[in-house]
Amino acid sequence: MITREPENFPPPVGMFGALGRSAVFGCRETGRAMMLFVEAVLNLRSVLTRRARREVINQMFVYGIKSLGVITVVAVFTGMILALQTGIELRKFNQEVNIGAAVMVSMLREMGPFMTGLILAACVGSAMAAQLGTMVVSEEIAALEIMSINPVRFLVMPRLAAMSIMTPLLSFYTCMMGVLGGGLVGMTQLGVSWEAYMRNATRFADMKDLYVGIFKAFLFGMIITTVSCHEGFATKEGAVGVGMATRRAVVASFLLILVVGYFITRMFYYS
Repeated sequence: MITREPENFPPPVGMFGALGRSAVFGCRETGRAMMLFVEAVLNLRSVLTRRARREVINQMFVYGIKSLGVITVVAVFTGMILALQTGIELRKFNQEVNIGAAVMVSMLREMGPFMTGLILAACVGSAMAAQLGTMVVSEEIAALEIMSINPVRFLVMPRLAAMSIMTPLLSFYTCMMGVLGGGLVGMTQLGVSWEAYMRNATRFADMKDLYVGIFKAFLFGMIITTVSCHEGFATKEGAVGVGMATRRAVVASFLLILVVGYFITRMFYYS
């Protein structure tokens, strides 16, 4: 059941009581989010039905293709900034020709999936939480449950499938646009030819960097969807609650992307 009865608790006694209640509520909400994720994954078995397939394709278009504009701008300028800052330091040692390797490895390992995750959390995650939150406060979710329609299978599963597919693709696109932006800076401001830039970029980048970056993006997509849908379903207090749920979804997604990205890098490169 997604809809729940309002909860009323007596005020906590003292600072430790408030901290304990916050910790208990945090653990409870984390457990609910994990249960939502597991239920959505289990419902992926129905993703090939006609209605689900059509909904997944629609969500892929809305969350992926419509985000290409902002992702392109951010990716190109991220690559340009990386190339410029790296080139300024490498020029001190007459090694600015190696900016291609620095930009390519940085974008594949970290900056590509990281920037993609942040953009999608801000653009897609917020919209997802606001949409589901509005459905909760307008009692559309309760109506689905009354009609014996599982809201997780009907609403969450297509979003999870779409984000799991589109986030790695968008991450790879971000990496390529970042490398392109770095090459433009190398040619116009650092005196590095495009051939030398790409030769160094492809020489030092491994397939492992690509696989790790895609794996990170895949996890980020699932994190954004799970957090946003959970916060949307947990919306209370009408329109004010929708805004609060949207803010919580974006903040939690940002923090989890940072933490998970660090531990994935630690696991693959320093184990």
